[in-house]
Amino acid sequence: MGNRAPATTVRPAEETGVEMTETAPETLTGAQSLVRSLEQAGVEVIFGIPGGAILPAYDPLFDSSIRHVLVRHEQGAGHAAQGYAMATGKVGVCMATSGPGATNLVTAIADAYLDSVPIVAVTGQVASSVIGSDAFQEADIRGITMPITKHSYLVTDPEEIPRVIAEAFHIALSGRPGPVLVDIAKDALQAETTFQWPHELALPGYRPTSRPHNKQVREAARLIAEAERPVLYVGGGVIKADAAAELKILAELTQIPVVTTLMARGAFPDSHELHLGMPGMHGTVAAVAALQKSDLLITLGARFDDRVTGELSSFAPEAKVIHADIDPAEISKNRVADVPIVGDAREVIADLIRALQKQADEDELVGDYSAWRRYILNVKRKFPVAYDKPTQGMAPQTVIERINAIAGPEAIYTSGVGQHQMWAAHFIDFERPRQWLNSGGAGTMGYAVPAAMGAKVADPDRVVWAIDGDGCFQMTNQELATCALEGIPIKVAVINNSSLGMVRQWQTLFYEGRYSNTDLNTGPESIGARRIPDFVKLVEAYGCVGLRCESEDELDEVISKAMSIDDVPVVIDFVVERDAMVWPMVAAGTSNDDIKIARDMAPDWEEEDL
Repeated sequence: MGNRAPATTVRPAEETGVEMTETAPETLTGAQSLVRSLEQAGVEVIFGIPGGAILPAYDPLFDSSIRHVLVRHEQGAGHAAQGYAMATGKVGVCMATSGPGATNLVTAIADAYLDSVPIVAVTGQVASSVIGSDAFQEADIRGITMPITKHSYLVTDPEEIPRVIAEAFHIALSGRPGPVLVDIAKDALQAETTFQWPHELALPGYRPTSRPHNKQVREAARLIAEAERPVLYVGGGVIKADAAAELKILAELTQIPVVTTLMARGAFPDSHELHLGMPGMHGTVAAVAALQKSDLLITLGARFDDRVTGELSSFAPEAKVIHADIDPAEISKNRVADVPIVGDAREVIADLIRALQKQADEDELVGDYSAWRRYILNVKRKFPVAYDKPTQGMAPQTVIERINAIAGPEAIYTSGVGQHQMWAAHFIDFERPRQWLNSGGAGTMGYAVPAAMGAKVADPDRVVWAIDGDGCFQMTNQELATCALEGIPIKVAVINNSSLGMVRQWQTLFYEGRYSNTDLNTGPESIGARRIPDFVKLVEAYGCVGLRCESEDELDEVISKAMSIDDVPVVIDFVVERDAMVWPMVAAGTSNDDIKIARDMAPDWEEEDL
């Protein structure tokens, strides 16, 4: 049973449309009630660390069916819960104590909020009698996280625990997914109470809309038929809604080109001819050109993020906008929608397919995009994502290409944030949803290793690769100890350029090569580094297998060796050239029309005949 709301067996809750299993009251402690509630919610695994305020909950957890993964830092617990949630579509769960334990979760909670990841964070709080007195390890975690959660609870009455947990899971997963915090006072965990799992939920102010309005769908179908240069602009909401199959039907029915944002990689197969790749700051030329030249953006589960639009006033200047999103607050927030549609992406796309088919049958109103398709596919052929190999050293792009070729599309890939993230987004073939897990909105360094741990726990039969940088890796690599002890055999590729690579790239381009505080000294002595730390020795100390690769001639052999080891975590230190850059690139705050494919080199898509 997954971490979804429990199966319905009795009357529905009118406010939520969800029914809950009714149980007879029984007497136990608040801590036992918490663990029982988590079991009732279908929790399979919790990532966490015990401490004083949450300690009462750890005693009944000792006898529970729920697996607890003891992480080495609470941020790792939060990112692992995210990885679990993103790989499965279920709710991920993390747990921490009060004060610093809870505040160490904040980065992961913020990350989950910006990327719409359903997690429930359970934290212990000091006793209710001393809340507000600056008691030992007290922090107002409910107040701290209020701007970065869908909802946050402070529980001081043990009788409320089952209801709050049931509501938390429902809120996290329904509508636009996101994090929910449940903070429980220590005396509420210790007190005796009666346990009764609620048979219905009453959330009068919370009514997410999943069914789109028929009139808006019909209007969208009309605009699509009338357009000459439409683009399917697909965001992470399509993956959250499990709508990849419907998206493929829509694209093939209409023959409209598709772009998938960083959070939507895998929502549409990379191998499909109609796929133009990722748009935005480091997007493909074809994807950026398609949005800029389009006369209609069919926006599905995307939010017109600044990393996609560049300078907003110059983004897709001739395009009308159909904007479908589960969250009404996103529609017309950044770009005014001509046709706003509030609803679940899968239901929107399914209704849109029916409306287009009906429109074609009844009115013979069918769009002809053949000239547009020829134009933009020719741009795609003319300007592929490419790179120059260095005269000395190993290209990081080559490393990622070879991992992709050997591990294949059935693997799950996580990434940290920076150059390696963008290279992974371009040079791994994404053929299915939930294959790619990364930190998009927050851009959190240190995400990759714990997220890979969570994904591997969620789907132990799949190979899980964390594509990390030498900077990101040093933020959360302690979770390798967790992986080694818990039997979670992830594989980690450290793209080691001995630098904070993306920052170094900006310093090269915009700060005249003044490399202020970006040298990490993790590379070989040949580039002046002291190799601190030695990643191979470090990961071996953590009980993992450490490998190093410094030459392209060794690449396939080293990657294949890592693939052959499936009982312990494996980390490969890929020593690469330090001056490789991510191209294409749109500089922050500039127009997408100013995209560069190399330094001082812009693609001329206007040369093509539209």
